[in-house]
Amino acid sequence: MTEPALIDDPDAVTPEWMTDVLRASGAIRDARVVGLDPRQVGTGQMGASVRFGLTYDLAEPDAPDSVVGKFPSTNPISRATGVGQGAYLKEVRFYQALQKTVQIRTPHCHFARIEQTSGSFVLVLEDLSPAVQGDQIAGCSVDQAALALLELAKLHAPHWGSPSLLELDWMSPPSPESAALLKVIYQSVFPGFVERYEGAIGPEHLALAEELGENLVAWTTAMADGPLCVIHGDYRLDNMLFGTAEGGHPLAVVDWQTCGVGPAVSDAAYFLGASLLPVDRRAHEEALLRDYHAALIADGRADYGWDQCWADYARYSFSGVLMAVVASMIVERHDRGDEMFIAMATRHATHALDLDATRFLKA
Repeated sequence: MTEPALIDDPDAVTPEWMTDVLRASGAIRDARVVGLDPRQVGTGQMGASVRFGLTYDLAEPDAPDSVVGKFPSTNPISRATGVGQGAYLKEVRFYQALQKTVQIRTPHCHFARIEQTSGSFVLVLEDLSPAVQGDQIAGCSVDQAALALLELAKLHAPHWGSPSLLELDWMSPPSPESAALLKVIYQSVFPGFVERYEGAIGPEHLALAEELGENLVAWTTAMADGPLCVIHGDYRLDNMLFGTAEGGHPLAVVDWQTCGVGPAVSDAAYFLGASLLPVDRRAHEEALLRDYHAALIADGRADYGWDQCWADYARYSFSGVLMAVVASMIVERHDRGDEMFIAMATRHATHALDLDATRFLKA
């Protein structure tokens, strides 16, 4: 069977193309898709996601009632960012090369294809409804946080310390060159970040963000010290789907545009710093991180002691500050995005101050 064509526009998707995709993936055999009901999903700033309800010409066991298609952003700034930062390439390669090698729950991928130079890509993924998306702004419960960290260990453990990760050039392992480039990007966008948000973000938080920028090379270079594994890079509630009483897996993780090679606990610190309100985080973060650490140890990561885990957690509490500053300035702007980045910057900076993380900036 000829591989289906790359269609990077949801309006160009036809029943015939979807039939070819689902037959190629083994999701259907004799049935044909004869009707599509497209509806936008979420408010992604780097891509467009569309749920396609499917109608068939005949009933076939296990044929999906719907799928989710993911396409490049229609906003030229966001699309240029997706191409330039390698975000589109990373997500497609994750589904093509890594998804089956990790244990974290992700949507089954029916089709993944990219044209690397132009950034044209398409993903056709399992529709995980009736699971519901987390809300980055509202935050989550302590029980949801515990579930997310145990699921995170299933991502980190399988490739823990694997030298083969450094051979995947699209994974962007940390290096002195990437650290220097990141500092240039950060400091070039920081004045715009301050101008846009200084009325909504406290001066102590902006001062912390400025100090991070001044010492970003030293802080980022330390990431290469490991232990390294596959990281999500944007492990937060908006990229999580939680099961409901109506069904769905307890937790599934989506949006792999920022996956890479890095220190495991950077994901954990990023998640807890933004997903729990500060009062809940302060009360529960150590217990939650201990359970995450125990899950790693149970998987054979005995070379990673608790003291190192806790120190790394404090060091990488800056991960969310970095994301809030840079991402807010290089993607399409809208009201919910502003609200989200304000919440992220405030919570992550509070997190770093609570943990006295500035001691790691020049270490």
